[in-house]
Amino acid sequence: MALPRKNSQPLGDSLTTPLFQGSVVLLVIDRIKQALINDELKPGDYLPSESELTRNLGVGKSSVREAIKMLQAMGILEVRRGQGTKIREHPSEDALNSMVFQMILAKGITKDMLDLRKMFEPAYTVMAMERATEEDLQDIRQALEAFEKALTESRQDSSYDLAFHMAILRATHNPLVIRIGETMMELFDASIETSMRTLPEVALKDHKAIYKAFLARDETAIREAIRVSSKSWETSLTYK
Repeated sequence: MALPRKNSQPLGDSLTTPLFQGSVVLLVIDRIKQALINDELKPGDYLPSESELTRNLGVGKSSVREAIKMLQAMGILEVRRGQGTKIREHPSEDALNSMVFQMILAKGITKDMLDLRKMFEPAYTVMAMERATEEDLQDIRQALEAFEKALTESRQDSSYDLAFHMAILRATHNPLVIRIGETMMELFDASIETSMRTLPEVALKDHKAIYKAFLARDETAIREAIRVSSKSWETSLTYK
């Protein structure tokens, strides 16, 4: 017997129309995605039972199970023993981040990835400037001070640079922006490590300029400081 869903709406076409072609597991995942997009399922709802999905979609139980496992790994579903499979209210923080692997497959730092950072970093920094609390400002300042202290002791590495950017990202208070930013920074970690060995004083100077503009709430100055910082950082890169 299927578990009741949080909402009382009947299932729409996404989860009741049989599948006929393509990778069955991926098609099951796509149907669940469409059900979420169409509001046939909502965060907090339980999926129809395995038997119900198997019958409605015209697929084998193994395909349904594999699809559920994949969505669970992605942090979309939560399997509760004795209760059923639930749509998470919020994505799991320890979920598999498929975007990272997609970028890794690009084989190195590409111009497309650099374009992404040039577009995204000024945008999230301005958002953070508009939303930052006093606690956020303190975290950003402490990250910058830790960077400077590490440099004076000749023990700087990419973690200090990343901590500064992550403090700004968190100040956006937008989990989607933070997630995308984390993904981007993870891919650039090795190149940032290189700049920490070759141009650490320049990196610190650029970060101080970003912080100064941030405190002044000067969007134009923030964008210019990030442009200069990006140009400095790119001098240490070899990309495709």
